[in-house]
Amino acid sequence: MGDIYREGGDLKKAKIHSEAAAMAGHDDARNNLGSMEAQSGNVERAVKHWMIAASAGHYAAMKNLLIAFNQGSTSRATIDSTLTAYNDSCVEMRSEARDAAI
Repeated sequence: MGDIYREGGDLKKAKIHSEAAAMAGHDDARNNLGSMEAQSGNVERAVKHWMIAASAGHYAAMKNLLIAFNQGSTSRATIDSTLTAYNDSCVEMRSEARDAAI
């Protein structure tokens, strides 16, 4: 629902629905919340959203966090700890069946 409202231009409703989805564990919604916060100028809050999503193995959130780091919006320690959590999460998601399908 958050994506639909965001595409329609209703950012207030988009944020409400994205927050609800993020609280329920939806990593795409958490990443999108980070992007919305960054666009509204609240980069510190955006970094927090991206850290949570990246720690759960969300690739785009990790990429957004690296962009924020390159722009000087977050520390090296933040990147290091989140990258470790990201890698751990990716390892947990691996399986022989998944590797065979790839």
